[in-house]
Amino acid sequence: MHGSVITTRQAAQALGVSEASVKRWCDQGLLAAVRTPGGHRRLPVTGVVRFVREQRLELVRPGLLGLPGLTARAGQGPERLRSVMQAALAGADENEAGGLLFGLYLAGTPAAEILDDLIAPAFRALGDQWAHGELAVYEERRAVEMCTRLLHQLRMFLPSPAPDAPQAIGGTLAGDPYSLPTMMLELALREVGWRAESYGCGHPAATLADALRNVRPRVLWLSVSSFESEQQLVADCASLYAAAQESGAALLVGGRMLTAELRERIDYSAHGDNLRHAVTFAQALQPPCRPAAAAEGDQ
Repeated sequence: MHGSVITTRQAAQALGVSEASVKRWCDQGLLAAVRTPGGHRRLPVTGVVRFVREQRLELVRPGLLGLPGLTARAGQGPERLRSVMQAALAGADENEAGGLLFGLYLAGTPAAEILDDLIAPAFRALGDQWAHGELAVYEERRAVEMCTRLLHQLRMFLPSPAPDAPQAIGGTLAGDPYSLPTMMLELALREVGWRAESYGCGHPAATLADALRNVRPRVLWLSVSSFESEQQLVADCASLYAAAQESGAALLVGGRMLTAELRERIDYSAHGDNLRHAVTFAQALQPPCRPAAAAEGDQ
């Protein structure tokens, strides 16, 4: 559903308003709409989601937009929210985790903030539980897979970047199988209008250098949650920094394994302690164009 369009009636039912109100918002340019050959309005679901966030509306029937049941968390502090998310991930409660994730997103919370303040801390806590024998390996892997599904779903609801928006690509090096951090950075950059694409995990530095030369992005990011050896990481960063300089790109690095001492030994353009830092750096490089979906709504 989230990659498609819905009727004005479905939108009205999802929002709990009259169909006339939905049509009026379309006529005012507040809601993006396309016309069928028969002249009927069809509303892109991403546009409806954007409208809900901008207007701070409440979804009465989120399932009509392909969303899980949203969890109301008014008045609950960040520590409580992280505890709820951690419990949902550990207990394989995908409805609870999805309801919290999308409830915050639809309330207008930026994706980078949700990922930095909710998802990342929840997984750090799960990692601590695993290290102390309080969580089985299958439970931790199950939580990763469940979160991966939810993040893919969130990606589908983000406005599409404009075709001429700056491009960023990234992933992890060989020996680093952790997929969530690089996926989360992709989402954070896409929300602010970048054509960001994670290339996944376990890349030899040489193939990322090939990507720099062939794709010619504005930014290459490296997520470092694990590495084969410090010596190899230092060498890989040196070769990628040189390739980035040659192609006119910036090398952005981040990850839990990049200590201050290790960063002194590697070459990079910028380091981010969290997704907010990475987004700020990317925006400072080149203010991105508005998302294509947002532009459609102004027509």
